[in-house]
Order: sequence, then structure tokens, then C-alpha cells
Amino acid sequence: MTEQQATPKDMFTTFWIFRSTGASRAWSAQERQSAIDEASAVLAQHSDGVVLRAAYSTVGLTAGVDLILWLVADDVARFQALGADLNSTAAGAAIDAKFAYLGMASSSQYNPEHGPAFLRGKDPKQYLSVYPFTKTPAWYLLPFEKRRELMMVHGQLGDEFPTILTNTVSSFGIADQEFVVALEDDNPATLIRMVQRLRGAEVREYTQVDTPIFLGLRMSVQDALQSAL
Repeated sequence: MTEQQATPKDMFTTFWIFRSTGASRAWSAQERQSAIDEASAVLAQHSDGVVLRAAYSTVGLTAGVDLILWLVADDVARFQALGADLNSTAAGAAIDAKFAYLGMASSSQYNPEHGPAFLRGKDPKQYLSVYPFTKTPAWYLLPFEKRRELMMVHGQLGDEFPTILTNTVSSFGIADQEFVVALEDDNPATLIRMVQRLRGAEVREYTQVDTPIFLGLRMSVQDALQSAL
């Protein structure tokens, strides 16, 4: 059996979720700004291979974490190289990676016309809600046509909220979760209403894991780092 190689259409994304170690509290304003500039420069140096979709501050929104970086690349090794370089910076020493939600983006097997918004060139919204997702074993024992029927109803309910951008990527075999779900909107109230509406879908019965949920507010890399450090 030969090793399967990634094709040009394969795209990967990861959500790096950081928590401040508190080390930066002893820094002067100049040291903090220097650390922010250094980390920003590292991200820029890798921008030919890793696209930063957006940076988010979770301070005051989600307890226990402070920063989310949403990255996209066609080769997961590019994430590793960027991560290693960030770890060597002053900012890297002051924030710990608590989660790295990695997945591969593709169109839905139930509706080929549906795929992650970021792959379709949609600009990021102000708020990001991201979480791991795993279905029950019973889901995969259902006939494909039944699964597609349930997912179509789920999608129709979601269509009631056209401003929300949905991004679901697959993590089978490379992470604890099966999927990563990322929802975007300019109003968190809309996110609440849509997810509450989706709770009534029959497919909900087959959800095994969909927490922890992280909410972030999009801002510039420099501002997001400033908020975290």
C-alpha cells in the first residue's frame, strides 16, 4: 500500500488557542511592544505558506484562554515550522498553546455544494465561535441516505440565519475530535439563536462531543497579542 499524498485541492486549517502564562506582567511597555513586533514579524515571514485568516482575543469572553490564531495552509508541515519559530520568540515564552484544532477542509459528502466559508473566499466576521465535534458510533451505522436526509434538514434550519458563516473541517485520525466547527458572525446574539434553533434537529441525537466552545473577537494581530500579553 502506497502512502497517500495530498493533492493540490487539499487545504488544512488550524485554530491555535493560547493562554497567557503571566510572565509578561513583569515586562516594561517597551519589552511588551518588542515581543509583539517580533511575533508579528514571524507570522509575516511565514505568510507565503501559512495564511492567517484572523486573530482573535478571547479575554473577557472565554475563561482560561486569551488568544486564537486561525491559520490556513496546503501542507500541515508549514504549521509546524511556524509554531517552532513562534515558540522561540519572547511572546512564545509568555503564552502556552492550550489547544490546536487541526483539520482538513473539503466539501460536504452530503451536499457537495456546501463547504467551509473560508475556502469560498468569504471575509472573516467579527466574532468566532469554535469547538471540537464528534458524533456517536450509532451515526456511522445509519444508512448513508438516512444520514444525508438528517443533514439536509439540519442545513435547512441553518439557512434561516444567512449572515452566519459556517466552517466545518475533518480531523478523523489526526486528533481526538472528528470535526472542528467554526461559526462566524458580526453579532454573537445571532450565533446563539442559530445554535439554539439547531438543537431541535433530529441529528442532534447523534452528537457525542461539542465542547469546549471558545468565543473570540477579531482584531489585528498586534492588538490581539497586546490583549493576551
